[in-house]
Amino acid sequence: MSSLGTPDPHPGWLSEEDLTHVRHRLPLLYVEAIPVRQADDGSVTEVGLLLRADAGGSFKRTIVSGRVLYAETVRAALLRHLEKDLGPMAFPRLPASPAPFTVAEYFPLPGMGRFSDERQHAVSLVFVVPVAGRCDPRQDALELTWLSPEEAVSPTVTAELEGGRGALIRSAMAHVGALD
Repeated sequence: MSSLGTPDPHPGWLSEEDLTHVRHRLPLLYVEAIPVRQADDGSVTEVGLLLRADAGGSFKRTIVSGRVLYAETVRAALLRHLEKDLGPMAFPRLPASPAPFTVAEYFPLPGMGRFSDERQHAVSLVFVVPVAGRCDPRQDALELTWLSPEEAVSPTVTAELEGGRGALIRSAMAHVGALD
């Protein structure tokens, strides 16, 4: 871009061509958020899973997920993706110093690791995020389903989750003490 003219309003975005080029050469950093509802005592009562249609027309369950942009903080990336997927009235409650409960590594070929993403090698910081408001899925999400922690880790539901994310849901629920 020339030094003259209007500055790019989204300098952290890549064109589709550039993104494809980068995805085949470097791991990309993502944030993922598992939205939860809590009881007054802080215990997790529900887990929110998104429903999306993939390019082949199959329906898959997933969680809030997206790239961290150049010069963007992890907090800002989390808030941006939570609003994008859950709507502006979700009211996520992030701690003063957000720290992931785990790190997930996605590989382009199944079998290389626990998680897969055919598009790329990605490293994801994974958070459990309480939300207090109304969630209205936006962008490419068709719906948000609230499930009990037990339902969310059931074999039927985990089989619907893309890229091995069923293991993330199980780990998250164990991390917050929601499983017996």
